[in-house]
Amino acid sequence: MTPDTIDCSPHRSELLTLAAALPDPPRTALDAFFEGGTLLAQQLPLPLRDGLAQFNANGNIGGYLLLGGLPVEPDDELPPTPSSGTAPEDRPLLNMEAMLCIVGGALGLLTAYDQGYGNRRSITVLHELFPTTEPHPLSGATSKTQLEFHTDLSHHARQPNYILLSASRGDHEGKAATLVSSIRKALPLLDPSVRDHLFERVFTRQFDAENPNAVAYVRPLYGDRDDPYVSYNRSLMTTKTAKDVAALDALSAALEDVTEPVVLRRGDLLIIDNFRVVHGRAPFFARWDGKDRWLHRAYVRTYRNGQLSGGERPGEIVPFIPRR
Repeated sequence: MTPDTIDCSPHRSELLTLAAALPDPPRTALDAFFEGGTLLAQQLPLPLRDGLAQFNANGNIGGYLLLGGLPVEPDDELPPTPSSGTAPEDRPLLNMEAMLCIVGGALGLLTAYDQGYGNRRSITVLHELFPTTEPHPLSGATSKTQLEFHTDLSHHARQPNYILLSASRGDHEGKAATLVSSIRKALPLLDPSVRDHLFERVFTRQFDAENPNAVAYVRPLYGDRDDPYVSYNRSLMTTKTAKDVAALDALSAALEDVTEPVVLRRGDLLIIDNFRVVHGRAPFFARWDGKDRWLHRAYVRTYRNGQLSGGERPGEIVPFIPRR
């Protein structure tokens, strides 16, 4: 299995050359942007390309891969960190958006999701995470409260394989750690009877607070019994029995015990294996000075678990299909 970090700083000039080959601004030519990322991924420096391929094939114990030292603009050349809204269509390409696109193209297909919330959330491939004044408590826009452990899109039948987070800016104090917890580390901490219950019990998972009938059906552990995948969002999973509660409590405790904090700094890109990791984020304080934490996020699908059937293109929107 791969180590969990790759230093990309020796390859900055090569990476900047690849970034310059992408459409700029990207949002006026998104199809070409995503297809270009897939093609340029084949030209990544060999150590980086090999590291990504190995992680994609085998993963690692921690369930994440951190790329450090990627090229990022000098801070005074970056636009101010947003505090609301979506990115302007004419905003020039940012280096960490380019890295997101090319690295995503090396792993699989960058994908946009209809998440099943009645289209109340933007359907886009390129997401941005920054603190806002009135965030939803379960969203990445929170800052003062901890974002609790969860699997992204665990209610979706074609849940993404990877979550990519690239940082144009970290938080001022270096406290906004992304909290990652790997089932490969947590599994040995679970009693066999608890493991069996988590494999066999199908929980309902509510995904729309305004519609109590909007539910998906989720097994917390699935796949290989000795090396399972995890699907978890405790605050949204419905328990029916004391055994349910005890099993989820045990899983929560095991995941807490193996948590690793990963602080993203300028020029970092974090790849999270969304099948083997639950993640959250530690609280931090925004200053609203235009220099707050600013991440770019994208989802990637691969051929695992029926995410792809053939013929799909990067940048496509996946219609909402609740997990059954």
